[in-house]
Amino acid sequence: MTNPFRVVVIGGGPAGLAAAEILSAAGCAVQVVEAMPSLGRKFLMAGRGGLNITHSEPPEKFLTRYAEAAPWLTPFLQAWTTEQIRQWMDGLGQESFVGSSGRIFPRAMKASPLLRAWLARLREQGVTLHTRTRWTGWDATGHLTFSQPHANVQPQSGTAVQGSQTLPGTATSASLDHTEKSGASPQADSLQEPDVLLFSQPDAVILALGGASWPRLGSDGGWVSPLEQRGVAVSALRPANCGFQVAWSEAVRERFAGTPLKPVALTFGSRTVRGELVVTETGLEGGALYALSAPLREHLAQHGTADFLCDLRPDISVEDLAKRLSAVRPRESLSNKLRKALRLPPVAVALLREAGPVPTSTAALASRLKALPVRLTGPEPLARAISTAGGIEQSACDERLMLRALPGVFVAGEMLDWEAPTGGYLLHACLATGRGAAEGALAWLRDTHPERYRMPL
Repeated sequence: MTNPFRVVVIGGGPAGLAAAEILSAAGCAVQVVEAMPSLGRKFLMAGRGGLNITHSEPPEKFLTRYAEAAPWLTPFLQAWTTEQIRQWMDGLGQESFVGSSGRIFPRAMKASPLLRAWLARLREQGVTLHTRTRWTGWDATGHLTFSQPHANVQPQSGTAVQGSQTLPGTATSASLDHTEKSGASPQADSLQEPDVLLFSQPDAVILALGGASWPRLGSDGGWVSPLEQRGVAVSALRPANCGFQVAWSEAVRERFAGTPLKPVALTFGSRTVRGELVVTETGLEGGALYALSAPLREHLAQHGTADFLCDLRPDISVEDLAKRLSAVRPRESLSNKLRKALRLPPVAVALLREAGPVPTSTAALASRLKALPVRLTGPEPLARAISTAGGIEQSACDERLMLRALPGVFVAGEMLDWEAPTGGYLLHACLATGRGAAEGALAWLRDTHPERYRMPL
């Protein structure tokens, strides 16, 4: 571009970095602003489990994972498909593979090599990366405002900044790997870039500040108030892919907290999900429960409690269970009987006892083991959830992901009101909406300033 458009991307997670990549490739002058000492902290945390970045299932099934949000997310998801994500990873030198469950992972099975290569590409495309720089909203004249510690540069005229320090936005190789393993703060300020003034009044803004889960990694929901003050409709932020609380006995809390239980099948309403559970001091968590978190959360909000049924032996019919139980000597204790007949671990026996009086007849006991009732009393706090439900309402955005109340301001990622299960769907939608917001910003800039728009050579 001649006289390039200046764009500020606020938020250094996958949605923000995806937007910065598209904008800088189109010739925009791009600055990424991140409140934390380094970029991509939640991305690195996801890498602790191998970085499940997307899923290989057919598109028609893939789209259903976004439930009510699928219709308006579909254009962005179709514009950045699973195969395109894999090609993008290849372009960054990070080969991917399809796991046995259909989930897609980088061959390295961690996030830090991909993030390192991604940030290097952004630098090569001229992106300026600011860390330790917290966006605080707009001032009375409409300028973006930021808060930065340890002032060493003068802000642009009209920029409200308390202190100003520009850091590189990435860490050394060792510190990236350390963050991925432990979630600890990397020493991002070990490298220093030349001081670069923040754009106070850019041509466009991309907001990609995440939801409010894992606030210690940067997504704390602090953006809700500044946007609501500007007339943007925001649905209440709620936990998604979360654990739930159970009123355990002291014996379960003391003996079994941290103990997994698998395989199991959970049924709530008309849905049944296979997977695993983990007992915690306050309740249960695990992939099978995360997949049911949305309907369970809504039921709890309306009724105060929610009961699901747990099949402790999903691969064995109730008739076979009864036969195996009958083959054990009657004098055996319940624990021995269940261990010898069904190989049920002590934690399963404890959950059976928690559900009330244990049936005495073999047939009734077999039925209980196939449909063990568990009562939930509430979701775990949002800060402990994997992801966030709620956010900026669809009606608050146009088809380009621009806020109707704030022309020139676009939003992406978990700030938007959608949710999806784990399995690659979360990261995929963050990447897709980040790119979609960037494409929307470019289209809007082209329409509003045609005299300045030039495609890069």
